[in-house]
Parts: sequence; structure tokens; C-alpha cells
Amino acid sequence: MTSALTDRLAALRGRIARAAERSGREASAVGLIAVTKSVDVEQAGLLLALGQLDLGENRVQELERKHAALRESSPAPVWHLIGHLQTNKARRAVELATAIHSVDSPRLLDTLERLATELGRRPRVYLEVKSDARSERSGVEAQDLAALVEHAQRAAHLELVGLMTLAPAPDPLRTASENSERARASFRALADLARALPREAFVAERVELSMGMSQDFEEAIAEGADRVRIGSALFADEESRP
Repeated sequence: MTSALTDRLAALRGRIARAAERSGREASAVGLIAVTKSVDVEQAGLLLALGQLDLGENRVQELERKHAALRESSPAPVWHLIGHLQTNKARRAVELATAIHSVDSPRLLDTLERLATELGRRPRVYLEVKSDARSERSGVEAQDLAALVEHAQRAAHLELVGLMTLAPAPDPLRTASENSERARASFRALADLARALPREAFVAERVELSMGMSQDFEEAIAEGADRVRIGSALFADEESRP
């Protein structure tokens, strides 16, 4: 198991490095978040042993379970909550996650700020932006993003680090090339939005882009992704099991 995961992680890092180089950047400019939602604690622990410390979970309940199991690990994981966050789960998210990638409303920002103040935490947050106004996915509409950034600036206990988006799901009626271009267009749109925002609103005065998953991370890197969130391309064998 360790050997297979070692090989898959090395292959994935190679693909990320080559994609970064094609976009004129160093491989180190793109950070990998290994999404462990579909695998057990043992696999997540193996990743830590291999030096992959940034781990992502979609649900607070699963984050809670893996956090408890790996809390004594050395090196320790850096947890990213990447799925939709309901306000009633926000306290545990603030307690456990270093970064929350799915902040999409003033109400959620206010809840996170209140909890961060109470708990003495400073979570890193990404504002989730809809890639398509017609999509049913979570996220702030592009035209409302500037106002949400301004709202986030008033949160003294949150570190606003960037933006996040999900590309449209692949359309089975389109060719692979057409779906690839759709994904690139959505990532390009997020990068364009980022360039229009005040840099001083963000940590280190730059807007970090969290975008790209297993099926489209190379397109995301081509359009400037700083963080890619990858699960199935890393755990293909496990995710194919019934």
C-alpha cells in the first residue's frame, strides 16, 4: 500500500510540476491539497509520512474524525475544509481547520469571525465564487464579490488569503477538448476577478487562487492556480472499489 501511494503521489507531483513549468512558474508555486474524503485514516497517515501535509476534507464530521485520529502525528497535518460549510457546523470548522475554502456569504463571515474571536483562532479563508451564475453550486455571484471582500476586511480574526471556485461539471455531450476549454474559461474568469480586487485586502497583499481538481487541475494551473485540490487522481485504486 505504501509503495503504491508513494508512486501515485510522485506521479501527481510530477504532473503538477510540468503544468507549472508550462505556465512559466516554478513547481513550488503550486501547492497540493490531498483530498482524503474517500479514504481511511491509515491512507491519510501514510500521506503525512510521505511529506504531504496539506489534507482536505469536504465535511466537518469527517474532518473531525480524521483530526482526532491523527492529532498526535508527527509531522502534523494541515487541514483544509473545502466543502460547503453550514453555519451550525462552523464552530468545529474553526476549531479544527487551518483554512476554510468555501466562505460564500456575509452571514458565514460574521459567524466565523465571532467564533474565531471566542476560540482564539485565526483561520485562513477563501471566498468561494460561482463559476457560472446558472449553477446550483454554492458560491458568491461575481458581481457581489467586491462587497464580500470589503465585508471580510472588517473581520479582524480571519485571514483573507484568496478565492476559490469549482469548474462546471464535464458535459457528456461535449468533447474532452470542449470540456477542457470550459474549465479553463471558468478558471480564467476567477483570475480576472482576482486582478480587479484590492490586493491590500488579502494576506501578503496577493490573491491566492484555490482552483482545480483531479479532472481539471492542469487547466487550473495554466490559468494561475496557487492551490489544487486533488483526491481521485491520487487515490484512484481506492475510489474504484465498490
